[in-house]
Amino acid sequence: MSLINKTVPEFKVNAFHSGNIEEVTNESIKGKWSVFVFYPADFTFVCPTELSDLADNYEEFVKAGCEVYSVSCDTEFVHKAWAEASPSIAKIKYPMLADPAGILARAFDVMIEGKGQALRGSFVVDPDGVIKAYEINDTPIGRDAGELLRKVQAAQFVTKYGDQVCPAKWKPGKETLKPGLDLVGKI
Repeated sequence: MSLINKTVPEFKVNAFHSGNIEEVTNESIKGKWSVFVFYPADFTFVCPTELSDLADNYEEFVKAGCEVYSVSCDTEFVHKAWAEASPSIAKIKYPMLADPAGILARAFDVMIEGKGQALRGSFVVDPDGVIKAYEINDTPIGRDAGELLRKVQAAQFVTKYGDQVCPAKWKPGKETLKPGLDLVGKI
């Protein structure tokens, strides 16, 4: 069953963020665009490359009015230890959500039951807490923060301009399409 246009369920988790532990809830994500980036575990191999890529692109997400939340089934204390041990993780400015009970991983349907880990799921959530785009990869397949940012920007565009759609590889400022009979068979 698709998660598109489903509302993020109620949740309350701790996060490691800017050297502190803070609480993040479904209410705290409302009013702004968000991305939830699930990954299998701290202190692993592909995960720091992805989170570092997100960190390198974080200011672009902020410019787009979007908060980034990384999520694993580790605790906030493990996130802290990882940030202290890894230069790639130390540069992260976005909240790292702790989901040791797997509540968020199950709600977003990325939990690997029996392993206590999440698949690599990326979710674009609108300011009302509604999922507008997502992608789920198996654990060995890393993602690209630039493509995730493009999906956020496309979701923002079609939300603002409901009569237009974004074609493949669309980026802000590029041409969009206005669906209609005049386009049928012409593209």
